[in-house]
Amino acid sequence: MHKINPLLLLDYYKTTHNEQYPAGITKITSYYTPRMSRLKDDTMLVMFGLQAFIKEYLIDSFQENFFNRNKEDVLKEYRRMIDSTLGDNIVDYEKIARLHDLGYLPIAIKALEEGTRVPVKVPMFEITNTHPEYAWLVNTLETALSCSLWHTQVSANVGYRYRQIVNRYFDLTVDDTVPRNRALGDFSMRGQESCESAVKSSAGFCLSFLNTATVPTILFLEDYYNCDCTKEPVAFGAISTEHSVMNSNFAVDGDETIMVKRLLNDIYPQNGFSMVSDSYDYWNMVDQIIPSLKEDILKHGGYIGIRGDSGDPVAIATETVSHLWETFGGTTNTKGYKVLDSHIKVIYGDSITPQRAENIYRLLTAKGFACNNVLLGVGSFSMQCLEQDGEFQPYTRDTYGIAIKATYCEVNGKPIPIYKDPKTDTGNFKKSQRGLCVVYRDTEGNLDCRDGYDSQTVTSCEPENLLRQVFCDGKMVKEQTLHEIRNILHEGSF
Repeated sequence: MHKINPLLLLDYYKTTHNEQYPAGITKITSYYTPRMSRLKDDTMLVMFGLQAFIKEYLIDSFQENFFNRNKEDVLKEYRRMIDSTLGDNIVDYEKIARLHDLGYLPIAIKALEEGTRVPVKVPMFEITNTHPEYAWLVNTLETALSCSLWHTQVSANVGYRYRQIVNRYFDLTVDDTVPRNRALGDFSMRGQESCESAVKSSAGFCLSFLNTATVPTILFLEDYYNCDCTKEPVAFGAISTEHSVMNSNFAVDGDETIMVKRLLNDIYPQNGFSMVSDSYDYWNMVDQIIPSLKEDILKHGGYIGIRGDSGDPVAIATETVSHLWETFGGTTNTKGYKVLDSHIKVIYGDSITPQRAENIYRLLTAKGFACNNVLLGVGSFSMQCLEQDGEFQPYTRDTYGIAIKATYCEVNGKPIPIYKDPKTDTGNFKKSQRGLCVVYRDTEGNLDCRDGYDSQTVTSCEPENLLRQVFCDGKMVKEQTLHEIRNILHEGSF
């Protein structure tokens, strides 16, 4: 997307709105708000992804693909696209020329801190123009903002949901010294809509966990959230086999044992790794082959993770722990729960959902096993769908009713609150704020919103207004690190 003029990253109708706004308009202010929740047990959304969007699109892409390009080439491209598809003389191209001559993006954004869990109906950020000629630019950016942020934030919510399950069961069964942020991993990349979607989705998930199979997520977080994987824990991958590896070796040797011994003794003698184990007969691998290699496993310099990849995840994951305990034993932790010998682990990443993760932990607890005996992988299903009461609820932009709506304008110097309030809105969630907004914490510490302000009266609320400027006139004003965001989300207990 970096090669596309960012003023073309929009819905067609956005190109025509400059001519439709009131004559004399000099300012528009809009708010990005999750307006409702279609989920029965979740009415909050994690604020995340805005800093990355600002750096990637409002700074880098606008500079490279708009301001740094020859103005005539930009205008020629814009005319070619719009004239041939909407018709000649529909759009005033002088607005594009004037913006190019201005040399910077006259936009300001005030936002809540990333990592904040935001209730529905409370704005996450405010966007407005800083130059009176560019009120049209504010909602021109709505499309790109919306499609870049909603899935990133949903995946941050998904990670947070899993983390709360982990926290509950680790509190009960796992030594406090065991890191909770390594309990689950993101296995979703191949099932995402695109590479860009996979990267941003995994970045959201990695606010709650360190394990991901999506390699470029680390580069994304380093580029946009001021971290460095060589100096701090940004995210981690894992050594693992796949079926093509196991099957090709079996095709040559006709004996699965040979490949397991090779992995343990020749390829990874000092490194932990996981091994997909159900290519043929999973329980033969668990009950026959692995026990026959007990000596090799116990002298191994790392661990071997036995990974199932088919069948009932709850039964297979929990029963495997019991079977391996019979062979390898282990220790009892400080909370009185059994932990497998450190040379052997159980990994399961197929068809895991929040419900199945909780059931796995519940059954392990009932059997007297610590829940860190199993590492779970979360696939694309969980990033795109949630099971509720036996039905599947797909995640879309409308799951949280996310929208960017204009609520304030100034025309010929006069402040004017604007709003929408459809009488046909039976769900009562499309009603917008009116005027400028202040986001604050009430006496119980909960986020809430007041509207109805104008550019003069809102200044009296600055000390309590949690919408703080993060971007102005083409430059970042305030940045956050990945470390800071994780600590905000998890209240210092990442």
